[in-house]
Amino acid sequence: MYDSMYGTIMRRSFSFLTLLATLLALLAVVPLASVLAQLLQPSTGEIWAHLLRTVLPEYLANTGWIALGVALGTVAVGVSCAWLTAAHEFPGRRLLEWALILPFAMPAYVMAYAYTDFLQVSGALQSALRELTGWGVREYWFPPIRSLGGAVAILVLALYPYVYLLTRTAFLERSAAMHEAARTLGASPWRTFWRVSLPLARPAIAAGTALALMEALADYGTVAYFGIPTFTTGIFRTWYSLGDRVAAAQLAAMLVGFVLVLLWLEQTSRRRAKFDGGRHHAAAPRTRLAGWRAALATCVCALPAILGFLLPAVLLLTMSLREPLAAVDPRFWRAAGNSLLLAGLTALLAVALALLFAYHARLNPSALARLLNRLVGLGYALPGVVIAVGVLLPAAALDNLLAAQLRALFGWSVGLLITGSIAGLVYAYLVRFLATALHTVEAGLAKIRPALDEAARTLGSGPWRTLAHIHAPLLTKSLLTAALLVFVDVMKELPATLVMRPFNFDTLATRVHTLAADERLAELGLPALTLVLVALGPVLLLARQIARHGRADRRLSASLPRRRSSAPAAGSCPAPPPAGDRS
Repeated sequence: MYDSMYGTIMRRSFSFLTLLATLLALLAVVPLASVLAQLLQPSTGEIWAHLLRTVLPEYLANTGWIALGVALGTVAVGVSCAWLTAAHEFPGRRLLEWALILPFAMPAYVMAYAYTDFLQVSGALQSALRELTGWGVREYWFPPIRSLGGAVAILVLALYPYVYLLTRTAFLERSAAMHEAARTLGASPWRTFWRVSLPLARPAIAAGTALALMEALADYGTVAYFGIPTFTTGIFRTWYSLGDRVAAAQLAAMLVGFVLVLLWLEQTSRRRAKFDGGRHHAAAPRTRLAGWRAALATCVCALPAILGFLLPAVLLLTMSLREPLAAVDPRFWRAAGNSLLLAGLTALLAVALALLFAYHARLNPSALARLLNRLVGLGYALPGVVIAVGVLLPAAALDNLLAAQLRALFGWSVGLLITGSIAGLVYAYLVRFLATALHTVEAGLAKIRPALDEAARTLGSGPWRTLAHIHAPLLTKSLLTAALLVFVDVMKELPATLVMRPFNFDTLATRVHTLAADERLAELGLPALTLVLVALGPVLLLARQIARHGRADRRLSASLPRRRSSAPAAGSCPAPPPAGDRS
């Protein structure tokens, strides 16, 4: 009888959870469906003729060059730093292995503003150069920061940690047996790296590069400030300047096509990856570098961390000190309050929804549950401007319908309930960042043994009571981590906020963008530095995890003989054996 009652409760819970999860997942894919549906809508022929004749080829060329430059740059920086820190011992390695992820805390558009203030003609560097040499402005050539090459350099410095983190993990998890076999067969250290280490890490490199490219395609602040026409700036221009929302949505659909191709390539690379997770293989000790090779390794790993975080942070601090009155500007505090409100509200909702989807998949591990979670995760792959366009089109239609119905039935004039408030903005944030919270909660829930669920069932606890009294306390750290990650992502989000924000509603990100557009670079130091400090929290948590794993690696390798070499050698430090497909 008890089993029958419990089964009835579980079936009702499955039915309710499945229905709710399905409805919420459909809401999450509405923006993507809205954008893709615009491909079937007729647009003004004159607008598309104008775009094809003037700017669309430039959009394609610039977007392609940025994608190519970011791919080559992030692979070069990320793979070299990952190989050096994972396979070699040199001065400063323990500090640099986690310092290399600090650019995660520096938004690309903030880095662009800081370097522009430093490198432009009136900036500190060129002013000092003219004072030292006595040259005039027209007597020397200096590479322009506001250029396509400058945008690629900024994006590479901001995005290489994606490749670095995944590739370093791949190098650490590789077995030493294959490397030693290659060395026994007479392969040199460099040949072993090119023929063994690099091919084994190729799926991780492809995944990191795909993530970096998706972020580069989604960037708006950097390319807009540098005046580089790309698809993201073209969507804004077509929407606001040309006034054609259909054409803007069709441009967004083309950008979605680029992203889907990247996702397909990344999935294909992972599908081909095969790893042996059955036996424990001894890991090779790090090769200790000496002399000029050690100095070169230190410089190669220190340079990205300095250029990607330390120098921009110092520049922002200097800019803040130049304008101390910005701290008492009421517009700064209003923008900070708005950012905290949006980030806090979105983080709470995202964690609640992520827990719902993850718990539904645990109670009902079916193909439907997996499909719903994958649909929810699609939003993170879409650029913010695409999500904003996809939200604004149906939300504006729903706003107009509600306003007309309420006016006709009750005589109320309510205005725009969704697009005229923060509701539409929070919805866009949830579509964009819910995947971050979901993956974190799923990882935490997977660590809870099913035996606890069975014990709760034996004691008469239903699924909701089990969630509240057993799972939730054990998930506290995962839930807080998920909330923190979403909080930081919302604080930094720029293009979706620019499109969806209510009138006269600024956040720190839009405040920084407005000041940069007005060329008031000295005044943006404090709000930009505030964004960086907020984003530094989760990055330092990640750095702590890397340092903790590094200490474990050192304990594991204490009993292994160390190899001293005058030339760099491929290898990997001790790490736990791979478990299945870890690419």
